[in-house]
Amino acid sequence: MISTQDPTPAEDRRTAPRTLEEDRLAWLALSLSPALGPKRILGAMQELKTPSRLFALSLTDLEGLRFPVEAAQFIFDGKARRAAEEEWERVAAQDATILSYSCPDYPERLREIYDPPPVLWVRGDATLLKRPSIAIVGTRHPSPYGSGVAEMLARDLSARRMLVVSGMARGIDTCAHKGALAARMPTVAVWGTGIDVIYPKENKKLAEDILATGGAIVSEVPAGTFPAPQNFPRRNRILSGLSVGVLVVEAGENSGTRVTARCAAEQNRDLFAVPGNVTSKYSWTPNTLIKQGAKLTATWEDVWEDLSSDIRIQLEDEAGFASKPQAAALLLADPVLRPEEAMVLEVLRSDSSLQIDEILELLETQLTSSEVFTALFELELAGRVRQLPGKNYVRTM
Repeated sequence: MISTQDPTPAEDRRTAPRTLEEDRLAWLALSLSPALGPKRILGAMQELKTPSRLFALSLTDLEGLRFPVEAAQFIFDGKARRAAEEEWERVAAQDATILSYSCPDYPERLREIYDPPPVLWVRGDATLLKRPSIAIVGTRHPSPYGSGVAEMLARDLSARRMLVVSGMARGIDTCAHKGALAARMPTVAVWGTGIDVIYPKENKKLAEDILATGGAIVSEVPAGTFPAPQNFPRRNRILSGLSVGVLVVEAGENSGTRVTARCAAEQNRDLFAVPGNVTSKYSWTPNTLIKQGAKLTATWEDVWEDLSSDIRIQLEDEAGFASKPQAAALLLADPVLRPEEAMVLEVLRSDSSLQIDEILELLETQLTSSEVFTALFELELAGRVRQLPGKNYVRTM
């Protein structure tokens, strides 16, 4: 008769999870120690082989790992372990997760970059980080055209099971997350603050929606970390590192988006860019990237055709339309419009807004003002039109 019992001795079964937890605690302790960066931490852990050994090292051993005196003393005095235990409890209280570099759920693509974060703080579904994803980034001050394109591309790619990753900053990042949510698919936000510090504050509802839709919020800094300028450029390497490619929508010449694009190039990620109006300062980065070899992107197909065959097959199988490509166009079917709505929609543009008085003037011989107002209201409810400040309206994509 074959035994169904675990052949591992009972004592070993009790200590194995404890050892794994000690290993993660050691990674966390190093991440919280002063004067230690990702490369130094990863190098030390490779020498130790068993992370939990860290807590038993002498001061001489710690200095032998080429730790600065400040960090070695912090660890030797037990302060690093206490800080890690306190952080562990804080994170657990928020129903969040800590992933160390040695965890099975740590994303493989992120391991490939030059300086992967030793520890990730995650709220939501941590398994999403291993999925094929694309980072959509851009300016915090997009034009109506940029906002519409970012939301459209995020929606269309998400509907085809491509995970959208962005930084939840104002502007293009926010539009990218909203596009994924419009397709009723999860999205991942990588923050430059702690996972419990929402920034910008007006995106509180967006953060809640991301988690409610099964998405995730990720950070490499401890809980409670407030916005600091130096955290955001470093965050950008994680955005590109998690993804198979980076898509730039709108960004000025000195935009932080250029950091993400540079990281993508250094990490050998595909680079995509949406062309913009040559007279707009926010077209400088995407247009320059296209000149330098980035893939000109106008629709989701432009991204799709550059994916590796194994990723494309995986996503198409999940979406269930690999054998019937004609269904792709029907994923997000448009509702039938009333004649008045169609006439209003016809005069609106996606690349520039029209003020309500201009709309009324254009349609004064065809519709009454009340019909125009009603049509705008219905179109806005349907997501076909967006109202901007000052009673300006723009057509969505």
